[in-house]
Amino acid sequence: MPPNPALAETTTTGTAAPRKLTRSIGVTGGTLLTLSCVTPASSLFVLVPPLFADLGTGTALAIALAVLLCVGIAFCYSELGTLVPSAGGEYAMVTTVLNRFAGWITFVLSFIVILVVPPIIAIGVAGYLAPLVHLDPSLAGAAVMLASTVMGLANLRSNAWITGVFLAIELIAVVVVSVLGFAHADRSPAVLVRPSLDGVSGVGLVTVIAGLAVALFVVQGFSTAVYLAEEMREPHRTVSRTVLWTLGISALVILVPVVAITLADTGSLGDVDLTALVVSWSGSTLGTVVSLCIAAAIGNAVIVMVIQNSRVLYASGRDRAWPDPVNRALSVVSSRFGSPWVATLVVGLSEAVLCFVPVDTLSGVTGVAVVALYLAIALTVLGARRAAHRGPHVWRMPGWPVVPVVVVLALGYVLVEQTALDLGITAAVLVVSGAYWLFYLRRRADRWLVTVPG
Repeated sequence: MPPNPALAETTTTGTAAPRKLTRSIGVTGGTLLTLSCVTPASSLFVLVPPLFADLGTGTALAIALAVLLCVGIAFCYSELGTLVPSAGGEYAMVTTVLNRFAGWITFVLSFIVILVVPPIIAIGVAGYLAPLVHLDPSLAGAAVMLASTVMGLANLRSNAWITGVFLAIELIAVVVVSVLGFAHADRSPAVLVRPSLDGVSGVGLVTVIAGLAVALFVVQGFSTAVYLAEEMREPHRTVSRTVLWTLGISALVILVPVVAITLADTGSLGDVDLTALVVSWSGSTLGTVVSLCIAAAIGNAVIVMVIQNSRVLYASGRDRAWPDPVNRALSVVSSRFGSPWVATLVVGLSEAVLCFVPVDTLSGVTGVAVVALYLAIALTVLGARRAAHRGPHVWRMPGWPVVPVVVVLALGYVLVEQTALDLGITAAVLVVSGAYWLFYLRRRADRWLVTVPG
């Protein structure tokens, strides 16, 4: 057994270690892939409308507060991501710095997020294909998931540039919406800091803060850069740069159109239809083009999510979280494409099935899981500067430990403001996961050995 039972470079069963992922991307490729996961256009058209319904003109304020909070969260991810450059992402960081049980619970939280977010996004594609063909949202979402799974089996470097092309199309759609929104501005900028639903009914600060869980969901993809750490060249340099660049660009790309829509002549924001708005502002032809761009953006985002999420499942198999046959299957890497093909299929097919679950059932739990996951990372980084974790190549955040403490306090408040149902469902999943730890993983010293490749 290795000196630290939470860490291992090889298996402890005498078998050969799984084939490593190929280091083939740098900051540019990693940023393109991660930006595509944030997918500002699909976030704008799929995730933001429910925020408008709840927060009205306070939507931009909620997203701005979420971005500000995410700066501190990005610092936490950047420091831990360079300290522990593993495809396991959050769970590898927490296991290495804290302990195996904390790492296991973090894995479960991250797995809730990575399983549920892609179907929520994919289901939205049907609405944007409507100018050409009317499809059942669940069937369309499942088809997008299956096609993305096939794409996810390809070489990562190739996927980085394919998704880069789709990202450019997506950004064009965002620019069009922003320009049209500002061109039809009818509200005073004061409404951005004086939230209301209809110009009369005010929205309180407590409501805006409660909406931060969904607002964090809108911009949360920046953190997924850490899942690509084992495929980045010089990860001790590239991981932090990719995380911070992605957050900065995505914040700009999401906030600008949200402000434009808020200030525009849209009538009531409570029931705003963004596609219909574009048509009313520009005509049906441009509206159709924008809708198809959004559909392409959704497909692009789902491809990247499948790629990144499969790496987490691959890492869990390599780190021996499951019975041996499952571990061996999940840690198989294609000799042709360098991708974990079994893990990719498991993730993609599972998410295709989840497209048939009502979106409302999934969204609230995802918001709670995202906040809890960020809370775990902020708590972990407080212990990352002990002597055992000091390294010459680790990126160090400015303002430590004040920044993570502020993040912990803010996220803790946001978490307790969520609904009892969403908190209860998430807690139930964690209880079941805790039982798996207690009766299976804890009793086996050769399980859950987190690997951090050199």
